[in-house]
Amino acid sequence: MLNITVICVGKLKERFYQDAVEEYRKRLTGLCRLELAELPEVRLPEHPAPAQIDAALKKEGAAIRARLPKRTTVIALCVEGKEMSSEALAETLSALAVSGQSSLSFLIGGSYGLDASLKKEAALRLSMSPMTFPHHLARVMLMEQLYRAFQINRDSEYHK
Repeated sequence: MLNITVICVGKLKERFYQDAVEEYRKRLTGLCRLELAELPEVRLPEHPAPAQIDAALKKEGAAIRARLPKRTTVIALCVEGKEMSSEALAETLSALAVSGQSSLSFLIGGSYGLDASLKKEAALRLSMSPMTFPHHLARVMLMEQLYRAFQINRDSEYHK
């Protein structure tokens, strides 16, 4: 059974996001071992300078690294990542599991994204869409896609 860790920067404040994440967490029970880690976003002024953003991303990156399980395959969600269909994601998860990868860590940055070094070190950079979404919604979308991937790999009726 895959161990999946989802490390997110920023707290989900809106109840509808929390409810959606909790629903998919319940659905994933029995399909994988899931851990959600929510890390604080570094506070920045209203109009931060690029150097302030870089410093915040580095600090958040250090916090993410501290939460990564040992011997995990890192998948960074970022706009410049690879776009995949749901079927391709399911195939990727299956291939990783078959190749002996038992631990996967998905990284979701805060409102300014992820530190460049984390993206560079990731085994896979994944884009949810060429469109821009709030990072809180990305968490819900990832949870749904993980559930869908497991259902695809089980030949379930969920994915039509």
